[in-house]
Amino acid sequence: MNSKEIIEKAESEILDKFKEIDKIAEFNQRKVLDAFYKNKIGEEHFYTVTGYGHDDLGREALDNVFADAFKAEAAIVRPHFVSGTHTLSCVLFGLLHSGDNLVSIAGAPYDTLEEIIGKRENDPYFESSLMGHGVTYDEVPLKNEFEVDFEKIPNYIKENTKMVLIQKSRGYSLRKSLTLDDIKKIVEIVKAKNKNTICFVDNCYGEFTDTKEPLEVGADIMAGSLIKNPGGGIVEAGGYIAGKERLVELCARRLTSPGIGREGGAMFNTTRVILQGFFMAPSIVANALKGAILAAKVFENTGFLTHPHSNEKRVDLIQTIKFTKGEEQEKFCRALQRYSPVESYLTPIPDVVPGYEDKLIMAGGSFIEGSTIELSADGPIRPPYAIYMQGGLSYYHVKIALEGILDELKK
Repeated sequence: MNSKEIIEKAESEILDKFKEIDKIAEFNQRKVLDAFYKNKIGEEHFYTVTGYGHDDLGREALDNVFADAFKAEAAIVRPHFVSGTHTLSCVLFGLLHSGDNLVSIAGAPYDTLEEIIGKRENDPYFESSLMGHGVTYDEVPLKNEFEVDFEKIPNYIKENTKMVLIQKSRGYSLRKSLTLDDIKKIVEIVKAKNKNTICFVDNCYGEFTDTKEPLEVGADIMAGSLIKNPGGGIVEAGGYIAGKERLVELCARRLTSPGIGREGGAMFNTTRVILQGFFMAPSIVANALKGAILAAKVFENTGFLTHPHSNEKRVDLIQTIKFTKGEEQEKFCRALQRYSPVESYLTPIPDVVPGYEDKLIMAGGSFIEGSTIELSADGPIRPPYAIYMQGGLSYYHVKIALEGILDELKK
């Protein structure tokens, strides 16, 4: 079979999975619409203010829409968060202080958090990290390198464990991404050992992939990026934090300053776009999930290892395809770049990227730089030589790109 026939065969085998995705998208669309209705969003919320950003009706309404949709006491949604990593950092530094203990529940966290925590050896800026500020750090090793070891979690929760970090998505690893049932179980175990420990979920790539969000299963606070799921592919920058009101306010005071918190900050005329992107997000996430399932099925049918498998429940956007050598990673990324709407003429090459220890290869001609709700792929050039594909504003774009990737890998 040629590449197009391989893809069409795979598509015919997964149509039932698509029906499940559509049901989730419809549920979440109704939930978001209800949040808009409750907060009486009107044209007056789209106007912007300057300077200090005082009396910005739209900013307050935006926060409330996110809080209501995510079942949070409060939320802060801002273009001032420069990335998902920055958003997570504001939570960590806003809530942790000298003498506190942080525990990562699902093994090592995402690479970009290593410098924030203080894990990098010989870091010349170690004093800027959490550990440099006197926070201690532990992580619960994975079970069989793929799963959370629930039985060992109580051994790591101490009297001074102020926070546990629960990274929902797999990051640059082959561990399983966490389901809401997993998160609920983690929270119950942690709270049974220390009821005061804050359960913080890194929700990047996870929003709108299910009918509930982590706060609804017991998490205290969560955060994510607006150039991932909740931005709907049109938000140009920013992040959000949602959860218990006091915790959100403390994090906001890290982003701005004590005394200002959520009450200041000009929105630079972004409120309308963020609201519109959030409204579009459930259907955009559904397209990306369908593309990820198709990619999994296509590569399974052609002999590659995939994580998650095409028949597994989806809890985030990331689809991992495991290769045997770095050259195959490069071929995959070259083809995906060729089938991107922006900068299709460029050739991705492995290079050093700030925040990462190994060379990375990245592909994705996106309208917004670094947007991973748009179709993209990346991975560190190191064993297990995996490519992490995510996003896709259009399911049909993913389908066309996969045909080009298969053709490239055959060469």
